[in-house]
Amino acid sequence: MKVSPRGAAIAVVGLAFFTDTVLYYLLVPLLPGYAKSFGLGPMGVAVLFGSYAVALLACTFPLGRLADRVGRRKPMLWGLVGLGATTILFAFSTSFPLLVLARVLQGVSAAATWVSGLALLADHFPAGERGRAMGTAFACSNVGILLGPPASGWLAEHAGPRSPFVLAALLALLDALARAFLLVDVPMETGRRLGARDLLKNRDVRIYAGAMALGSGMWALLESTMPVDLDRRLALTPTAIGLLFAAAAASHAVTSPLMGSLSDRIGRPRVVTAGLLLALVLLPFPALLGNLRAIVAVMLLLGITTSLVLSPASPALADAVEQMGSQSYGSVFSILNVAFAAGMMAGPFLGGALTSLVGLKGALVVLAAGFGAYAPVVWRARPASHP
Repeated sequence: MKVSPRGAAIAVVGLAFFTDTVLYYLLVPLLPGYAKSFGLGPMGVAVLFGSYAVALLACTFPLGRLADRVGRRKPMLWGLVGLGATTILFAFSTSFPLLVLARVLQGVSAAATWVSGLALLADHFPAGERGRAMGTAFACSNVGILLGPPASGWLAEHAGPRSPFVLAALLALLDALARAFLLVDVPMETGRRLGARDLLKNRDVRIYAGAMALGSGMWALLESTMPVDLDRRLALTPTAIGLLFAAAAASHAVTSPLMGSLSDRIGRPRVVTAGLLLALVLLPFPALLGNLRAIVAVMLLLGITTSLVLSPASPALADAVEQMGSQSYGSVFSILNVAFAAGMMAGPFLGGALTSLVGLKGALVVLAAGFGAYAPVVWRARPASHP
């Protein structure tokens, strides 16, 4: 059966995002074993995790520019080299420096995958269909979040510490076949080639990059503060806490394509503004409620809130580039990648600092107010951004 170019683009990018996310989260259940084997303290763990973000940020802009020059297919194929090297190094690492090298290569591969993948979807889909397409790709990534840690932990427990990377190798092989045989570039049209500095002059680019940073920062903050609070207040087990966050991730995965499609129909600003206002209302509740069922309900709603904020951001940036008479999607998604990574890094630090000053409840109230304050900024983008 012949696959249409658009169907192939969604299949390739969705599988690439899923594989990248699974490989990222495979490490989480294995971390205690690595810490014991290599004598890692808190700083060693921070270096291991932080090296991924450093590599991602360092390579995002160069790879975005490259994708605009040579097309999307080549960077995505080159990213497979880093993916394969990562899998081998993680499986056979005998020292901490090799683990860090594996994490660095993983960050480089992720930069190539995410920037080129989103640009590929922007090439294949017109403005009125980009939200659904990109939301579907993000949903595939969220499924990776759900499956990666439990699969890794179960395999390591029942088949040995190297067995998760057999799964990684199989996924990487499937991903490689899809990229090699299904991935097709759209011919690049002549137009203005814009770099990050030119793109950041566009108000919509700045606004939606800010929304992306807020959305990613919210979850990084909750993941870094809520487990300790839930253990202290409700004596939840690690398994219960994990299931709680998995439920939120599931609600985000299910609703991500829906909110992207909704933004295609009614406009990006309306959907993002609704998400920001929901965050204003909901964000303090996980720390205020004492009933587990109520907390689960709020976390499910926060998963939907995340979809409202994040799903329209990618197509909105593609729309902005198109309105500027350019196809520099690689460069604009480099900005989005950096915004997402900045939110992931800033969320825990900001949440920790505010919690130290005013407690977790006060911190979440302050941060919720920040989401509310950003809502009018996004709403004012409506005339220029409506598809």
